Amino acid sequence: MTESNLDLGVIGNCVVNALIDREGRIVWCCMPRFDGDPVFCELLADDGDLDGDGVFAVELENQTSCHQHYLENTAVLVTTLTDIDGQSLEIVDFAPRFNQFGRRYRPIALTRIIRPVSGTPRIRIHLAPMFDYGATKPQTTHGSNHIRYVGPDFAMRLTTDAPVAYLLNGTPFHLEESISMFLGPDESFTRSVRDAASDFLDNTVAYWREWVRHLAVPLDYQEAVIRAAITLKMCWFEETGAIIAAMTTSIPESANSERNWDYRFCWLRDAYFVVRALNRLGAVDIMEGYLRYLRNLTDSDEATHLQPVYGIGLESSLTEREVTSLSGYRGMGPVRVGNQAFEHKQHDVYGQVILSNTQAFFDRRLLRQLTRQDFVLLEKIGDRAFALHDQPDAGLWELRTMSKVHTYSSLMCWTACDRLAKIAQHLDLTERAGHWRARAQKIHDVITERAWEEDKGMFSDAFGGGDPDASLLLMPELGFLPPNDPRIESTVEKLEERLLKGSFMFRYAAPDDFGEPENAFNICTFWYIEALALMGRTDEARAIFDAMLECRNHSGLLSEDIDPQTRELWGNYPQTYSLVGIINSAIRLSRSWEDVV
Repeated sequence: MTESNLDLGVIGNCVVNALIDREGRIVWCCMPRFDGDPVFCELLADDGDLDGDGVFAVELENQTSCHQHYLENTAVLVTTLTDIDGQSLEIVDFAPRFNQFGRRYRPIALTRIIRPVSGTPRIRIHLAPMFDYGATKPQTTHGSNHIRYVGPDFAMRLTTDAPVAYLLNGTPFHLEESISMFLGPDESFTRSVRDAASDFLDNTVAYWREWVRHLAVPLDYQEAVIRAAITLKMCWFEETGAIIAAMTTSIPESANSERNWDYRFCWLRDAYFVVRALNRLGAVDIMEGYLRYLRNLTDSDEATHLQPVYGIGLESSLTEREVTSLSGYRGMGPVRVGNQAFEHKQHDVYGQVILSNTQAFFDRRLLRQLTRQDFVLLEKIGDRAFALHDQPDAGLWELRTMSKVHTYSSLMCWTACDRLAKIAQHLDLTERAGHWRARAQKIHDVITERAWEEDKGMFSDAFGGGDPDASLLLMPELGFLPPNDPRIESTVEKLEERLLKGSFMFRYAAPDDFGEPENAFNICTFWYIEALALMGRTDEARAIFDAMLECRNHSGLLSEDIDPQTRELWGNYPQTYSLVGIINSAIRLSRSWEDVV
């Protein structure tokens, strides 16, 4: 087993996803949904954890090289392996997604097509799922064209035209013709698997290319933007509309830091940023689905209290636990399942919810435009934001043992009131518009009085004095102050002095529950890029953006964090925050289409 890394491709269909290394090995895949049991979990295994299992690999004898790429503008991944004699094969991986019978076909399934490209390469297929986070081997039964893998709570079936005996015994054989493999629910497959896989591939390619065709991409950086957009969509759980923060759990933010968290849930904060970025590309389908998810949260009697994070099926309890059956990424445990953040008070979420809904009051393209009735429901959330704007919380960085009045949380409470005023004005609710403008002004005054430190020349992370915090780069983006306000310019200067290392922006520098942060947080660098652009420092912004694009892996993706010295990716992957940063910065920095058309 090679050392784990984040040089991984991603496939998915908005119900299931998988991470595939450069040699075509599926090393991470949760079923039956994003937050489920990782049936392929080698990514979080150390030597000896799984005895070589927890992976779906196609092993080429005497392999000398590998190459991996996406079919253009799709979520279909192609891996080419070549042996010492020049014989080669390609593995085509995808999760089927297309329209069929008037509905979306998106099964809990992966499809692999293995094709000889030259010669008759000798291969071994190692299909070895595990259950209970690597603790339990499946029971297996098989027939002439299938193998069943039965776990305690979930069963899978592989349907294939490959020799089942070779798969069961790990027997090497010559690949003389194409092999098709459909790994999905424990259900009979009623078609020729070869014909079905071919049809699924054609239809899935057509689906993704049609979706991309309708994106309003910028003139520049199109490849980066398209790949980020496709991957963000794969983080959308279409069934409920939830958007996960990342596909993995417990990839540490830095080596041996124990900053290992489960990100396979829906943070209201992260989801807003995803919706906003995709809206800027014209992909409103994710926003419509996510707003349905939010309505099911906020229409309840408990809507006046919002957690920062929920399960993708609206679960409110995400009890955190550690599993011992996996040693963790490169042996750097613990492996955590669930996230304690569901218990936190993070007051910025009220602003995030209102921001997520705002466009739907103005955008006439939507199938369901929001109405006065929706506005009345949002006012309850606004009341909560106003009540909490000067109260202590855990903050957006989710500090576990520290509570204070965080400036960013108060800023988002201001945003909630400001946007409600704009919505009310749009709905011709003059009295309510005045009411929310007055509340927004009061919070604005409080922030400028209590978060601004004249002696330091900066807005600090908390009321009454504190430390620099990269989240305050969002002040001009949110409209709190113009980008040329001297206080913004001075705050950015202080952030550069304290938090910028080379081209990379840290969240903060002060020690937290786990000591001082060692790696930069990618979204903060993108916030910095946007702030520079807004301030007119465009050349600097472009230089840093180009540097960040160089840090993407071969699939064009980023994780949560980066080592500013080695530029190695760390943290959960692929991270929606980071992909949002690519899109927003590209749109901000791109030339206009009018420059060339």
